[in-house]
This record gives sequence, C-alpha cells and structure tokens, in this order.
Amino acid sequence: MAELSALLLTFLKALGKYRWYAVAVAWVVGLIGWAVVYRMPDEYQSTARVYVDTQSILKPLMAGMTTMPNIEEQVMFMRRTLISRPNVERVIRMVDLDIKTRSVNDKERLIDELTPQISISGTGNDDIYTIAYTNPDPKLGKDVVQSLLTIFVEGSVGGKKQDSDKAISFIAEQIKSYEEKLAAGENALKDFKIRNMGLMSRQGGDYASKLAETTELLNQARLEAAEVEQSRNAIKRQIVGEEPAPVLGATPSEDANPELDGRIQALEKNLDQLRMQYTDEHPDIAGTKRLIDQLKARKREEASKKVRSAGANFSPMVQQMNVALSVEEARLAALQTRVREYSSRVAALRAMSTAAPEVEAELSQLNRDYAINKENYAKLVERRESARLSGDLSSASDMMTIRVIDPPSAPVMPVGPNRARLCSIVFAGALLAGLGSALLLSQIRPTFISQRALRETTGIPILGSISMNWTDTQRLKRRRRLYAFGLAVSLFFGGYGGVMASVLWMQR
Repeated sequence: MAELSALLLTFLKALGKYRWYAVAVAWVVGLIGWAVVYRMPDEYQSTARVYVDTQSILKPLMAGMTTMPNIEEQVMFMRRTLISRPNVERVIRMVDLDIKTRSVNDKERLIDELTPQISISGTGNDDIYTIAYTNPDPKLGKDVVQSLLTIFVEGSVGGKKQDSDKAISFIAEQIKSYEEKLAAGENALKDFKIRNMGLMSRQGGDYASKLAETTELLNQARLEAAEVEQSRNAIKRQIVGEEPAPVLGATPSEDANPELDGRIQALEKNLDQLRMQYTDEHPDIAGTKRLIDQLKARKREEASKKVRSAGANFSPMVQQMNVALSVEEARLAALQTRVREYSSRVAALRAMSTAAPEVEAELSQLNRDYAINKENYAKLVERRESARLSGDLSSASDMMTIRVIDPPSAPVMPVGPNRARLCSIVFAGALLAGLGSALLLSQIRPTFISQRALRETTGIPILGSISMNWTDTQRLKRRRRLYAFGLAVSLFFGGYGGVMASVLWMQR
C-alpha cells in the first residue's frame, strides 16, 4: 500500500511538473478531433418495409395433386441472398453507379463500399421484412432501396418457376429416352415371339403346366377309348349270339341299306353334338367326318354291286344293335384319333424339354424389362404433369402476396454519424493523451521528487534537505500560473460542453 501511494504521489508530482504540456496536448487533440467529427458528412438511411403473406387457400385445395412449393423457405432464401454479390452488381447497374467506375478496381471498391451499407431484417413469425440502406446522398439511398425491393419481389415470385421449367425439361428428356426403350422392347418381344412361336406356351401357361395338362388329356382320352372299346365288344357279342328273324312279304328298296343308314345317321348326330363343343379342326370332328365318308363310300359300293339278300330282312332288335355298334365304333375311332393326337403333342412337348424352359426364361426376362420400363414411363409422365402444375402454381399470384407497407423515400433527417458519442470519445482521448504526454515527459526527463527516490537510486546517504524559500513575488507568479492552469482546464471542459450542446441542437 505504501509503495502504491508513493507511486501515485510520484505520478501526481510529475503531472504537476509537466501540466502545461498535458493541457496543450489535450487542447490540440480535442480541437483536431472535434473538427474531424464536425466535418464528417451526414448519413441518411432509406428504408422500405414489406409484408409477405404465405398463407394461401390453394395449398389445401391442391394438396395431393402436385408438389406444393415451400413459400416460407423461398422467402427466407431470398432474405439471406439478397445482399449477395450478383444482386449488388445488379443494383449498381439499376441505379447507374457503374457509370462512375472506369476500371475493375473501381468497381470492386464500389461493391465493397455498398455491401456493408445494406441491411435486411425481419421476423419469420410476422413475415414483415425491412430493407435499409445508409448513404450521404438521400436520393441515391431511395433508389438503392427501391432496386433491392424490386429484386426481392422478382426473386420471390419467379425463382420456383425457373426451377420447375428445368425439371420439366429434364423429365421430358427422360420420357423420350423411355419411349425409345419401350419401342425397342416391343420390337424385341415381337421378334422373339416370331422366332420361337412353336416353343412358346399359350394362354399364359408355362412349359411344365402345359405338359401336365396335355398328359392329363391323353390319359383321359385313353380311358374313354378303353370304355368305348369295351362297350363295342359287348354289343358285338350280343349280335353274334342273336340269330336273324326273316320277315316275309317285305322287299327292301333298291338303294336302301338300313345298317349303313343308321350308322351314318348316328355319326351325323354325334357330329352335330361335337360341333357344339369344338371347332372343325378338332381331332374328334375330323375323325367322325372321315368315318362318315367311309360309310357313305361303302354304301355306294354295295348299292353299285346290287348285292342284296332276296326277301331277307333282319329283325328290329338286330337293327338297333347294329346302330348302337356303329355309334360305338364311331366314338372309338374318334377317341383313338384323339389319343394319337395327344400322344404326338406329349411327345413334342417332351422333345422340347430343354429348349422350352430357356425360351420361357428369356421371354420372362423380356417381359419383366418391358414392364419396368413401362412403369417408369408412366411415372415420368405423371411427374411431368405434376411438375408443370407445380410451376404454374408457383407463379400464381395467389400463392404468395407481397405487400409494400412503407415504400422507400428520400429521408430528410440524417441518422448518422452519432456526433455526440464521437465528441465524447474525442474528449476522453484528449484527456488520456494529455496525461500520457505528461507521464512520458517525466520518464524522458526524470527528476528526483523525494529524498527516498534519490537515496534508492544513487545509494548515497543523504544527510538532509533544504526547503525552498519562496519570495512574495515568486508566490504571486506561482499563484497566477496555477490560476491560468485552472482556467485552461476549465476552458477545455467548457469547450467540450459547448461542442455537445451544439451537436444536440443540430440533431433536434
């Protein structure tokens, strides 16, 4: 504590010794600083406030039909990028500031000066944004804010429309590519089906199911043929065991053949029933037609030979059995034809046991690729319409309403610089400069203020000290110098007060 008190006393004595230097430095620094503050140009701030309404009735109405643009994020993006370099360069061109630039360095310096003077602020909850620009020229400030407001509105409305157009163009290119893929796939399927027509299964079945189905039909035809053969043999045995019974007084006509007529009639009846179930190319119909032709030929042959039994006729029982036998023989012939046809089909399918699965696998791959391309094509067409609708929706004025609350205007009252604060800073700096200069002089031209300082510095013992004996004239001069110093300090503080008063009067 004693050392601190001694140091403070030493500082005060040094300040008292070089007090006139301190006052002079303070006055010089203060006057220069206040002159600089007064000469600083006034700064005018032009502002504009806009309200962005992002709530639209189209959102719930168009939900699910298209991709809804995020208007809030779009506005926030424009707010963050409004003071970007491209926008600042655009503002310079809009207000004709680029006319004053003669080189690239001038343009860069103008951009660096303009960017810090622009500010945009706002609250996301209220959707009210303020664009401000500070410049010594109030008209220029108004023009700059108006240009920034125009860029903000255009960027908020037209940005998504351009993105949508690019998306539609990209999707259209993809659709064209998929159209070519679909055409190539259809041609590949057509060529493959033509090339492997005999190996491809019909009605959507594969090779294994077709073989199993044909084998089942073959077994069924064999069973029916065996049943009909047994029925025919039984009828034959009955006919063999039955003796004919002649009927007197009845002579058949010259061309009549009851047996062949009955068989032909039964076969034609059976043929009508088969035609109700199958086409003319069916094996049963073909076999029945062939048997009818054979019986008719036989009838014509017997009629031509005129070999008839004189006066001999069979009994009605035998005639009925012969008719039944003819029907069974016709059915048996048709079934045997069916068995041979199915047997050949089964043999052909078994012969294709190696090639058919490969053909089916390749066909499945072609169909799968074609189905995937077709599905992607349909999705792309749907997305293209959705993107087109989104673009139209983004450019719709009802999606986002920008309302200018306060348009930009040329300000009348300056907003800066804050001369009162700057003058106070100059005053404090002048005081510190004066005190610092006095302390510096005391270190440059040191003097011993006390016996203790002399003893500690030289190490020589001090026997005593002689006090100063001031005369009346010296005391008067000293008192006058003290009054002058007080007056100088008072005038300095009074000058600071006068400067502050004038600044406050100017700012009213």
